[in-house]
Amino acid sequence: MLQTDKDRIIEMAWEDRTPFEAIAVQFGLSEADVIALMRRELKRSSFNLWRKRVNSGVSHKHSKKQPEDMTRFRCSRQKAISNNKISKR
Repeated sequence: MLQTDKDRIIEMAWEDRTPFEAIAVQFGLSEADVIALMRRELKRSSFNLWRKRVNSGVSHKHSKKQPEDMTRFRCSRQKAISNNKISKR
C-alpha cells in the first residue's frame, strides 16, 4: 500500500462524517482493516482517542448511525478531493 493511500485512509477515518463503508468502497478495506491500520500508524494515545470518539455515538462512522438527512460524506468546509489526492489551492 502506498504511503499516500495510507495517509488518505487515516484522514478519512478521522473525519466523523466518512463512514467505514466509504473507505471500503474506495480502498477495499473492512472496518477491522481500518482499525488495524490506525493502530499500526498512530501513536497509542491518538489511537485510543480515535477509538473512544468512534464508539461514543458522536461519530457517524457507520452509515446505519447516520441521520437520514445526512447525504454527504464530508464536511462542507473540507478541501475538495479528486482522485484520492487533496487538491491544492
